[in-house]
Amino acid sequence: MLITRSKGIKKPAVTPEAIRKLQAYDFPNNLQELESLARRSLIQLEDESEITEEIIWPSQSKKKQFRLNLLNAYPNLRRFLRSPWWPDRINFGFTLTLFAFIVLILFFGPQTRDANFALNFFWAWWWPLVLIGFPFLGRIWCAICPFMIYGEVTQKISLFLLGDRKLKKWPRRWAESWGGWFLFSLFALILLWEEIWDLENTAYLSACLLLLITAGAMVCSAIFERRFWCRYLCPIGGMNGMFAKLSMTELRAQQGTCSAECNTYQCYKGGPEKGEGMATDGCPLYSHPAQLEDNKDCVLCMTCLKACPHRSVEFNLRPPGIELWTTHKPRSYEVALLFLLFNAVFLHRLPEINAILNLNLDLSQFWTHSLLSVIVLSLPALLTVFGYGGILLFNKLSKNIANQPNFIELAYGYLPLVLAANLSHYLDLGLNEAGRILPVTLATFNLNYTGLPVAVADPAVIAFLQAVSLIFGAILSIFLTQKIARKQFKLLLPQHLTTLTLAIAIWSSVIGF
Repeated sequence: MLITRSKGIKKPAVTPEAIRKLQAYDFPNNLQELESLARRSLIQLEDESEITEEIIWPSQSKKKQFRLNLLNAYPNLRRFLRSPWWPDRINFGFTLTLFAFIVLILFFGPQTRDANFALNFFWAWWWPLVLIGFPFLGRIWCAICPFMIYGEVTQKISLFLLGDRKLKKWPRRWAESWGGWFLFSLFALILLWEEIWDLENTAYLSACLLLLITAGAMVCSAIFERRFWCRYLCPIGGMNGMFAKLSMTELRAQQGTCSAECNTYQCYKGGPEKGEGMATDGCPLYSHPAQLEDNKDCVLCMTCLKACPHRSVEFNLRPPGIELWTTHKPRSYEVALLFLLFNAVFLHRLPEINAILNLNLDLSQFWTHSLLSVIVLSLPALLTVFGYGGILLFNKLSKNIANQPNFIELAYGYLPLVLAANLSHYLDLGLNEAGRILPVTLATFNLNYTGLPVAVADPAVIAFLQAVSLIFGAILSIFLTQKIARKQFKLLLPQHLTTLTLAIAIWSSVIGF
């Protein structure tokens, strides 16, 4: 109040999330740091009506150990990421037209994966590669994602056609409360649609899926400023943000430099050229790199790196997934999405499960197929509840009832196994079909492809790589659970046994015995 009165401005509202963030901080510099933080928040606020948790960030460094700034180690990397090539020229000179071409081929080309290169690319190339990329570069796909490229084009066109019209501010409270559950529900419906209507082998339906997500991005971009869809509502973005937590890289900023030297916050708000800083429109996801506590809301577009005049932004190499046991904030919808993606692997293997369990169900019948799909997409991950119950029982029997672990926090321990399970499924597609891209491309245009090279892995090699993925996923999940819970191994044994049981279940459905 004192600061706003001295500046002659209206006192803004403060969201409950921002207040909780202030309450959780110990303020080692007392009132001086609190005043500095409040002043920085008002500068970032601009014409917003309330102070949110995104613009409340303390100056004290958090968990800075074990980091290597790749931008200092490799100056050429800094030059490339600050150049017009990343990501604008790639997006508007290549991805924009490639995506349109892919969709046209899916609609008007052959409809099966063995004769349509666009379908082969989408299912046998994109899925395995994006899953492999998460541990290395996190959510980088979102920087070149065609959905939001078309969203940004729509935004620019709408502003041009409608003149002085201003885009709406984000409904943050609604989005924080319900956005995650919206993308979870949309992802669940997409998975059921994919399984029941065989999207993996039906080109025009795969095109409809791509256009559905693109339409969401375009509509939201025409209404709201920046990338509202990308941050809160996109199902692919939700998955990317969750798996990005496992990444060995991160984009952050030097909190001391930001609090001491910066008074414009161009990386967050945007602004004109200033010294080394380029003119930008600010972070498309409204994230300040100094306040990021995990990789969920960073798409590595490098807007902040280009805008910063103080060389504060860092692209760090770090221990993979370190945020999950240091600065991470658990979210219930993310845990629901995590379990949904785990169950989806069983959904993709419905015929194998039908055979293994001797159900003898006729999956060609729509209602039979639909009912079994809903059951399989809902049940397998429920085993984790029994694992958590076992932990509570073990702690009670050991008379260790203080500081009982929280289910939502512990559930993130399964994240490496979920990633490994999805990768093991798509490795089968990738190593069986991705190497057929040349003959499939010619077949798409009804050309002769006799004699073209084909690179297909032996089934034993595929099974070996799938097994290695699942073994490493299970081991890393056990390790991560220990780091998150910080309890004795024996007290977490029920969850470790659950992890092994789930890994064996995936093994039997994906690889077999």
